[in-house]
Amino acid sequence: MTTVPATPVQSGNPLLNVGFRIPFDRIRPEHAEPAVDALLAETRERLDTLARAGERDYADFMEGLDTLTEQLDTVRVIVSHLDSVVSSPEWQAAKRAILPKVTEFYTGLTLHPALWAALKGFAETRVARTLDPVRARHLKLTLDDFRREGADLPDDQKERLLEVNTRLADVTNDFSRNVLESTAAWELYVDESRLAGVPERVRDATRRDAGAHGREGHRLTLHQPVAEPILVYADDRELRREMWLAQNSVGVQEGRDNRPLVLEILRLRREQARLLGFRDFADYVLEDRMAGGGDTALGFERDMEARVRSFFERENAELEAFYREQAGPDAPALEAWDVSYWAEKQRQAKYDFDEEALRPYFEMDRVLAGMFEIVNRVFGITVREAQAPGWHPEVRYYDISDEEGTHVASFYTDWFPRDTKRSGAWMNGFVTGGPREKANGKRDVEPHLGLMCGNMTPPSGDTPALLSLREVETVFHEFGHLLHHALSQVPVRSLSGTRVAWDFVELPSQIMENWVTEREALDLFARHYQTGERLPDDLFDRMVAARNYRAATATMRQLSFGTVDLVLHVEFDPDAPDADPIRVAREIMGRFYPYPFHEDYARIAQFTHLFSNPVGYGAGYYSYKWAEVLDADAFSRFATEGIFNRETGRAYVDAILSRGNSADAAQLYRDFMGRDPDPEALLKRSGLVGA
Repeated sequence: MTTVPATPVQSGNPLLNVGFRIPFDRIRPEHAEPAVDALLAETRERLDTLARAGERDYADFMEGLDTLTEQLDTVRVIVSHLDSVVSSPEWQAAKRAILPKVTEFYTGLTLHPALWAALKGFAETRVARTLDPVRARHLKLTLDDFRREGADLPDDQKERLLEVNTRLADVTNDFSRNVLESTAAWELYVDESRLAGVPERVRDATRRDAGAHGREGHRLTLHQPVAEPILVYADDRELRREMWLAQNSVGVQEGRDNRPLVLEILRLRREQARLLGFRDFADYVLEDRMAGGGDTALGFERDMEARVRSFFERENAELEAFYREQAGPDAPALEAWDVSYWAEKQRQAKYDFDEEALRPYFEMDRVLAGMFEIVNRVFGITVREAQAPGWHPEVRYYDISDEEGTHVASFYTDWFPRDTKRSGAWMNGFVTGGPREKANGKRDVEPHLGLMCGNMTPPSGDTPALLSLREVETVFHEFGHLLHHALSQVPVRSLSGTRVAWDFVELPSQIMENWVTEREALDLFARHYQTGERLPDDLFDRMVAARNYRAATATMRQLSFGTVDLVLHVEFDPDAPDADPIRVAREIMGRFYPYPFHEDYARIAQFTHLFSNPVGYGAGYYSYKWAEVLDADAFSRFATEGIFNRETGRAYVDAILSRGNSADAAQLYRDFMGRDPDPEALLKRSGLVGA
């Protein structure tokens, strides 16, 4: 590797030569741009060496190409990550400064004429024709990627593609920043009387938050651990309305209005796709996924909608009848801010079950310890807390070892909301390890490094973090992604871990959620935080009985996201004179909800999954529901053979978790299940099969 001489500014830059142990305690925003400049210079020198003509073997050409951007990728992820978890004007500026530079470089990589010629030349060699299946797949997918990204375009179209990609990076970054700032900017102070019906833990936490801000009463925010229980439990209808309207104002506030950005992103994506020879953006991004194209994915969404709609309509007729029975025939019509509240009342009446009763049994540290015990039994791995510098005092660090005691991965966790942290939950990888051939011919295993972040219910005073059932499922979900990264044994970096077809990537995450509602698994962690008592049988039975309560409504909500995503990327014309994606999205999503939308409904303007990244989940949100079909079916093998069956767990690791993108996703699934997926599996699990 060619070394770039370090300047005095760079010599102490902790982002240069980042190793496995990332020095988060020393990384500052001013380090980002100099580090990226130095790494870009170094990477361009290596690129020029790779692009030179000459006889090559796999090791000095394809492996060189595979690891070409490794350090640059790590630094780019670190900067983006820190802007997501400890955001500040300085971190936002640092990210904006490097975005055009890295976008230009990554776009230019696949448009580099000499590198493309060298790659095609290598593909014609005898060495290339005798590669093992994994390395042959690496070569094929690399050739496909270069073609898909415009390697054969004429120069003028390459130049325009670079402009489009650079603008996409900028505008999607602006979209993300607007959502974060809008969410953090809203607060509402209320007195105790307005919180009737709201769980005591929320009242205590919001009272403490108000005190921390020098105010009396309770401080309400849009962070999920506060907003959700207000909408579900607050008896004050006007407060629920205020909260719902505030949630829907994110992304449309003056100075942070994402609505025009949505249209620009859709225009840029369609132009990008057409420059590259595709009908639309969906066909472009789905070509190498299981769905294969936008029409197939949209057909999947519409087929699911047709199967579920009658159940959805029945559920909402039952809710309407319950509401009228409780509130009287002259009560106002149910509005958006009423449905969660009355649905919870109905669930409590129907099943004698309140999810809040579960929280004392889901203390965060016990949940994590139980989850680690589950994966030890099922997959044979050991997770132990360790020490490493973090980016915030709440960050924790863990090591993962396999059955032989080999250190295979480490990861960070950051679970609680902050005003400087983006919403949602996610997993990401910092370092990709796996098996590596050494110069002496010996094989070594380098560890992976990743992270899990969330916005779970935080501790409050002397009360530890007590999670909802959904929050526990989210922890398991993100750990499923982490395991996909951590247990990969693919020798090719670009085929490792979660770098699989995007509509396959949610299988390892969603299958982990199944253990959360299994009695044997719950007994490992569902203990009362004060008494140590296991989850009582009657509460468990009521939880299971209520498991599919309003399952059709939940399904339709997911289908609304997937359908609007695909319609905007397949059927919507962003260049039409009257193009209005906000109106189109409102009309489409209105079919999937049990209440009418207001004219200014613009939830799409805060949909970061779709619009905070040049690609992200754009034209790919359907993959959540697609993967639910896979996970419901795949877990049936564990349900049949035993949820702690070590042999089944070993088969799952060998067929899915360890293999990344080393083979076609459909083949990996068949290797585990011995057959193709059963499309009825999800509907059966959700109780949506039959009359």
